[in-house]
Amino acid sequence: MRSVLGRHDVLFVTLDTLRYDVAVAALEAGELPVLSRYVDAWEERHSPATFTYAAHAAFFAGFLPTPVTPGPHIRELAVAFGGSETIGPHTTVFDAPDIVRGFADAGYHTICVGGTGFFNPATPLGTVLPGLFAESRWETGFGVTDPHSTEHQVAWLVGRLAELDGRVLAFVNVSAIHQPNRHYVDGAETDSLATHRAALRYVDGALAPLFAAFAARGPTEVMVTSDHGTLYGEGGHVGHRVAHPHVLTVPWARFTL
Repeated sequence: MRSVLGRHDVLFVTLDTLRYDVAVAALEAGELPVLSRYVDAWEERHSPATFTYAAHAAFFAGFLPTPVTPGPHIRELAVAFGGSETIGPHTTVFDAPDIVRGFADAGYHTICVGGTGFFNPATPLGTVLPGLFAESRWETGFGVTDPHSTEHQVAWLVGRLAELDGRVLAFVNVSAIHQPNRHYVDGAETDSLATHRAALRYVDGALAPLFAAFAARGPTEVMVTSDHGTLYGEGGHVGHRVAHPHVLTVPWARFTL
C-alpha cells in the first residue's frame, strides 16, 4: 500500500456476513462473473470479531482479517501503536487514531456508504463508525430489507464520485447478504445457505458499475472481504456473535483496477 498511497484511489468493500465456504463455492462454480475478472481464488482469513460493529472497529484500527497460516503476519496498514508485533518495515503506519483519518491526512477524501444497522445514523451508536469519515450516507434503500440495496448503494456512490476530484478512500458496507436474504430465491420462506449464496450472486452483478466508475477515474486499490460469517443451524446456532469457525472464517481479496 505504501507504493500506491497518494497515487491510487482506494475502495474497501465489506460483504457483510458472507461466509468463506459460500464465497469459495460460488466463485468456483462460475457464479460470480464480475468478481472473477479480478479474483482467481478467495484467500482464507480470520476475522478479528464475530459481529459487524466489533469487526469494523478493528478494521478501521488497522487490524484487517488475518491469514489463517501461522504468523506473525505483518500488516500493510496500521496506526501507530507501541509494542505491535505486526508492524514491519513495509507497513504503512499512520500517526492517527484510525486508518480512515490516516488516509485523510494523506490527502484522501473519505466516504462511507453504510448498509447494515450499525451504519444507520438513526441512533447514536449508528453514528460512531460513519463518523470516522469526512462524509457518510445511509438510507432505507441501502439497508437489509431492500432487495435492491446494493444497486442503490452503488448508484449513489457512482454519482458522488463523478462530483469529486483528487484521491478518494471509499468504504462500502454491503448489506444484501445479511439476513433477511430469502427474497433472492423465489418462493423461499426462510433464510438458508441457498438464499445466502443467491444474495452473493446478486451482489456480484450489482458491483459492476462501481468497479467501472473507479477504473474510469484511474488506478484503484480494491480490498474485498467479509466482516464475519453466519450460521444456519450448524451446532444448533442461527446467526452470528458466536465463535464458530463459519463465523470467524472470511474470504479476502485485493486487486487493482
